[in-house]
Amino acid sequence: MPVRPADLRGARVALVHDWLTGMRGGEKVLEALLDLLPDASLFTLLHVAGAVSPRLEALRPSVSFVQYLPDARRRYRWYVGLFPAAVEQFDLDEFDLVLSTSHCAAKSVVRAGRARHVCYCHTPMRYAWDQFDNYFGPQRVGPLQNRLFRLAFSRLARWDAATAGRVDRYVANSHHVAARIRRYYNRQATVVHPPVDTAFFSPNGSPPGSYFLIVSALVPYKRIEMAMDACRLARVPLRIAGEGPERERLQALAGPDVEFMGWRSDEEIRELYRGARAFLLPGEEDFGIAPVEALACGRPVVGLARGGVTETVSDGVTGVLVDEPAVEAFAAGIARAAALRFDAERIRNHALRFSVSRFHDEMRPLLEAAAVQAGGAAA
Repeated sequence: MPVRPADLRGARVALVHDWLTGMRGGEKVLEALLDLLPDASLFTLLHVAGAVSPRLEALRPSVSFVQYLPDARRRYRWYVGLFPAAVEQFDLDEFDLVLSTSHCAAKSVVRAGRARHVCYCHTPMRYAWDQFDNYFGPQRVGPLQNRLFRLAFSRLARWDAATAGRVDRYVANSHHVAARIRRYYNRQATVVHPPVDTAFFSPNGSPPGSYFLIVSALVPYKRIEMAMDACRLARVPLRIAGEGPERERLQALAGPDVEFMGWRSDEEIRELYRGARAFLLPGEEDFGIAPVEALACGRPVVGLARGGVTETVSDGVTGVLVDEPAVEAFAAGIARAAALRFDAERIRNHALRFSVSRFHDEMRPLLEAAAVQAGGAAA
């Protein structure tokens, strides 16, 4: 584990995360940040007990009032209109450095005047900007609720943009997200790609199997249904590891060659990567940690050529990039990947550029600089 930077030793640090409902990419970033800030206090809108790693559970995160709303564990996104009030009620007056890891509202916390706020931004709020219909379109919630949500989210977008100045420094998880930060917040961002545990996710020398693999939260913008249809058209088996609100609907649509595997441990996921013919990424990701985990195991990625995957996959070398989000185009990409001969060692070496140690080396000086500035403000 890396040594904590000297300039952070005396700093009182608050980590603010949107919600803790599972160990996805954002939570893995949070754990890597704790290597640098082991004494930080953790704040979150909602914490589902037992849903994250023992290390995060041990921090006993402070929660907002969203935690106590009816059925918040399953339907917390329905309370998104209350997130501004919830995130602003955190008392951060005692902290010198605030580090938010934000894809929704965490970046809008109110810090003390002497403190400095660094935001590791996974994306500006998806629901308020460009993913509204995927979550709250009329086909999902009905026409009346769609209109109500649209009014609420238009206000939320204005709040999100208006509070962008509460951050002293933005760090984006990809160049794709940095461009969105410029577009929606009119702010510049330093790019530091998320950490991938390339020591754990590694090849074992076994040949690839016949199945294609998705490891993902089962939520609308992931386009799991398109991948299922593409695999059916390409006549290849598909395994899907992950949970989410879309599971029941997707299972009802699945054919006999689609296997839903539910939640799996990291060890089981690693074996799934190692045994796959290729990993599938049909949706547009801000970065996409799971595809890089697959690359670290020596397996190619078939991904939609949008978003963060264009920064992690080299077409024809470490995978196949598909130009259009259409079933036929994705099926053609799957067929192309099945026909190509990929070099597992070359794929693995490509993934090493996204290691945890590299993440620490790039984040450390940014946090040190913020801590020094906070110390100067206090003086």
